[in-house]
Amino acid sequence: MLRRSLIVALAGLTLVACNRGPAEIDPALIQANAATAAAFMEKTAKEPGVQKLPSGVLYQIIAKGPGTGVSPKPADDIKVHYEGKLISGEVFDSSYQRGAPAVMQLRGLIPAWVEALQQMKPGDQWILYVPPEQGYGAQGGGPIPPNSVLIFKIELVDVLPAAGTTALG
Repeated sequence: MLRRSLIVALAGLTLVACNRGPAEIDPALIQANAATAAAFMEKTAKEPGVQKLPSGVLYQIIAKGPGTGVSPKPADDIKVHYEGKLISGEVFDSSYQRGAPAVMQLRGLIPAWVEALQQMKPGDQWILYVPPEQGYGAQGGGPIPPNSVLIFKIELVDVLPAAGTTALG
């Protein structure tokens, strides 16, 4: 019985030791990035032409589409060209670099995109300044450090209504 318990305990210890979950994020880095993000957002909010959405996401309209078409709803798929970068200027994702717009379901995206894209119509191009809490937050994600401001250039190419709905609802 003791031998069996020892084997089970060793097996459990081996599994725990081999667990390669996400690395612990340095609390000092999280705090420093949050302070940098707050200062950047405060400064950017004062720039000419920059507007603010209710969540705190800042945006700047760089081109207006023809004004026709509908704004997407959360269940809709959207076709967008975009470039995402950090405040350092480092590009972390770009449909432009891939050579084709991306098609995604709106409700599956970060909160900033869901909020902003519902205000846009096909052909509109905006720059979004996304505070951490409307992006990837204190956890970050992939190449995005914790508490990062994200800057997106987004062009809404088309709205593809969810299956079973029409463009009007």
